[in-house]
Parts: sequence; structure tokens; C-alpha cells
Amino acid sequence: MAVTAAYWAFMLTDGALRMLVLLHFHTLGFSPVQLAYLFVLYEIAGMVTNLSAGWIAARFGLTSTLYAGLGLQVVALVALTQLDPDWQIATSVAFVMLVQGLSGVAKDLAKMASKSAVKLLAPKDGDGLFRWVAVLTGSKNAVKGLGFLLGAALLALAGFTWATLGMAVILGLILIAVLIAMPAGLPTGRKGAKFSEVFSKSRNINWLSAARVVLFGARDVWFVVGIPVYFYAVLSDGTEDGNRAAFFLIGSFMAIWIICYGAIQAAAPRILRAPSRSEAELIAAARRWAGMLAVVPAVLTGAVLVAAGPALWLTVTLVIGLLVFGALFAVNSALHSYLILAFSKDERVTMDVGFYYMANAGGRLLGTVLSGLTYQLGGVAACLGTAAVMIALSALAAGRLSSAPSAPEKVAA
Repeated sequence: MAVTAAYWAFMLTDGALRMLVLLHFHTLGFSPVQLAYLFVLYEIAGMVTNLSAGWIAARFGLTSTLYAGLGLQVVALVALTQLDPDWQIATSVAFVMLVQGLSGVAKDLAKMASKSAVKLLAPKDGDGLFRWVAVLTGSKNAVKGLGFLLGAALLALAGFTWATLGMAVILGLILIAVLIAMPAGLPTGRKGAKFSEVFSKSRNINWLSAARVVLFGARDVWFVVGIPVYFYAVLSDGTEDGNRAAFFLIGSFMAIWIICYGAIQAAAPRILRAPSRSEAELIAAARRWAGMLAVVPAVLTGAVLVAAGPALWLTVTLVIGLLVFGALFAVNSALHSYLILAFSKDERVTMDVGFYYMANAGGRLLGTVLSGLTYQLGGVAACLGTAAVMIALSALAAGRLSSAPSAPEKVAA
């Protein structure tokens, strides 16, 4: 309960901050590529952090790593309040990139500590591990979805500076409460942990990490810049009232998407009938579900090309199609989150989880860069078409997973 409460608090601010930054800088006239740049260092920091966070947690303990993540997020939020609207665009981009990088470090320290704790605390019998992984991951995404809505609402009602300052104060109070309330029992670290242990020698973990890279790249290639900017163009007339209404509608859609995604993640063990299926059957399901997911962006790409421009029927089709995408994506993501813990051994769980989430951050980085680039080059159709190709590659990587114990050969992820 203590770990989950801390993780929820963090993800609420993480979702709100992303929406605040995206919409605030879009109204300042930033191009899609410039908006993508704002999140690039966030994702690069995530890759570096996840690669080292497994070693950090193994060396200094899970609770210390979780506290560090919460504390750094407070620092990042306070730093953003110092943004000066009179700065030149290049200065503003550089400053926000640096602060977002710090926020990326914070997020992945908190995530790695929380997910590793589940492996150690979940029941070992039956589908206990899958059930608790799904609950933590699903609830986290539902809370992050509320964060998207919160960020859009705060931007419209309080403005950028007061919104970020208020979130910093609240998260700081939650950190103090968690420091006081966290019970003992999680690993405190071991002095002999070596950084070289981070790199996995498990064939399954490497192929699963490869599948994760392109799966999350396929989500963020439309999620980060493409769809929010497209909806803003359709919904806002450029006036202050029009912008405010567009903020609420875009934030509401992103929030609903993430909340539904989280709810389906939490229900994934029931959807997949996990209690009655073996690990080998769940491994085989990973490729099938990725194949089904690839169909959705491919169909949506065709719809955008047929429309040849913004239209009411196209916007409705995109909303419905992306909700379907979210449902299928949630099952894929939950399967991956279970499999990484199933493949990991207790003694090196932080290392394997850190390596896997480094791949996750790499996928988000790839998707973030491609989101701004593809939207600028080919609009929503290019974003969605790229997503379809990336998911097909994820299905191919998932097909290389094996239910038999793998030899300790190293396969490039």
C-alpha cells in the first residue's frame, strides 16, 4: 500500500506535467518538432536512468530509490516555475528540456523501485504475480490519465506557473508522509552489486526488451505530438475561449484514453484467463495480441488518407479507433509487464527490470522524436502508418520468446 500510494502520487504529477508543457508551449507557437524536442531529454534521461537504476536499487535499496524519484520530481516542478515568458524560444526549449530530463530521471527511479517491489511482495502461487503486476500498472495508468485531465484543467484555470508550483507543494507533502509511513521489509541494498550485472544474458529478456522498444514507440509516435496537435487544430478557433475549450477537450480525451487503458491493464489477467493458462501459453499470446494491435493504426491510416483533410467523421473515427487501440495496447503492455518479472530471478530483479525499462524508455524516445517529425512531414496519416509498422516489428520480436529455460547467451536487444 505504501509503495502504491507513492507511485500513484508521482504518476498524477507526471501526467499533469506532460499535458501542461505540451499545451502551454503549443499556444506559444512551438512547431510539432519543437514540441517533440521538449520531451527528448526526458526520454534520454529515462534510458540512462533505467540502465543504472537497477544497480542503484541493488546497491542502495528500493525505498531509497523510490524516495529519490519523488524528491527529484519536486525539484523539477519547482524549477519550471522559474520559466520566463520573455526568454527567446531557443532558451525556453533548452531550459524545459533540462528540467524534463530531471523529471525523466525521477520517473524511472520511482517506476523501477515500485515494479521491483511487486516481484518481491506478490504471492508466488497461481496467477498472484500477474494479478498484482496488472493491478499496480493498471491503476498507475488510470492515475496518470487523471493527471492529463488535471494538467489541462490547471492550465486553463490557474496558469502554467501556479499549476506547477501547486503540484510541487502537494507532492512534497506526500513524500514527507511516505517517509514517515513506509514500513520496513524491502531490500536495503548490497555493497557488492556490480554495474556490469545490469546487462541481461537472458535470451527471453533481451527479445522481450526489443519487443517493448517498438511497442511503446508505436504508441508515442501518435500520442505525444500528433493527435493532441491535430485535435487542437480541429477544436480551437484561436481565441482565448476557444483555446480554453480545446484544452479541456484534449485533456479529457487523453485522460479517458489513459484511464481506460489502465482499467483494461488491471483486468488483463481475466481477459487472458491467466489462472488457467501456463506461462508458455501466455508467451504465445504476446505475439497474437501484437498482431491484432497492428491492424488498428493501419485501418486509421487508410481513413485519414481517404478523408484528405480534417472532417467530423474522421475525428469521430480517430477517437473510436484510438480507444480500440488503447484496449488492445493495454493487454499487450500488461503481458510484457508480467513476462519481465516472470523471466527475472529474485536475486537480480532490479537489474532485469531496469534493463527492460531502459528499452521501454528507448521506445518512448524513438516515438517522441518520430511523433514531431512524422506529423510535420505527413500529418496524422504518417504518425499512424509508422505506428502500424512498429507494432508489426514488436510482434516479430515477441515471436522469438521461448518457454524453455534459455542458455545464458547474450542477444542484442
